[in-house]
Amino acid sequence: MAQKKEKTILSKNNPEKRLLRVLKKTGGKNNTGRITVRHKGGGVKQKYRIIDFGQKKLNQTGKVLSLEYDPNRTCYIALLQYNDGQKAYVLAPDGLSKEDEIICSQKAPVKIGNRMLLKNVPIGAFVHNIELFPMAGGKLARSAGSSVVVMGHEGKYTQIKMPSSEIRKVLSECFASIGQLSNPEHRFSQIGSAGRARKMGIRPTVRGSAMNACDHPHGGGKNKQPIGRHPRTAWGKVALGVKTRNKKKWTSKLIVQRRIKKKRK
Repeated sequence: MAQKKEKTILSKNNPEKRLLRVLKKTGGKNNTGRITVRHKGGGVKQKYRIIDFGQKKLNQTGKVLSLEYDPNRTCYIALLQYNDGQKAYVLAPDGLSKEDEIICSQKAPVKIGNRMLLKNVPIGAFVHNIELFPMAGGKLARSAGSSVVVMGHEGKYTQIKMPSSEIRKVLSECFASIGQLSNPEHRFSQIGSAGRARKMGIRPTVRGSAMNACDHPHGGGKNKQPIGRHPRTAWGKVALGVKTRNKKKWTSKLIVQRRIKKKRK
């Protein structure tokens, strides 16, 4: 029997031309031609979709024309058309459908896709695309299936719980969008083949333990050898279990509770 095709919410229309830009590839090289990021190169040509992470159209209702796939991010994007006829792409939350209407306002109805100030978001609500500074555009919770929980309001700050279980303060005058981002099943997807990885711009990765001792700290030895003391990068720096956050970073005072470290099996 033939398998039934899964229903998709995505539109088959071509992306909006006015919202496309050429995306040049670097192959992991810097301006002098040196490879600064390994395992990058090739891949299918892509164009960048201009996303409105902020609130360019404040107090204007936007109608969802289509939900589209964006090759530059893991979640889906929604094409909006505002009352003045202008169009814009925004991050599409889970549950948003074609023909829906959303609005960005300081105090908007608590509805999936609407955008408002954090101080007006009820406690316990899920939000995404959160600003760190007022009117600077969303920076937090922008990947597929991610969301942040509003824990409470305290003075000029709002406490939010990050996907990593970290609880931190953000200025209440910052904007956030209601709902969880679309494509939550992305975390379960597997690349599956080397050919698909090459199309994604990922070049082959060689294990350090398969190299010579002069090429990697894990290399050398006869047959299959253990890596030795602890996992390290090709340049000898510790790779796992080391805190990389700067202890003198000024935003540390905004962190109420650090993330809960998961126990290894």
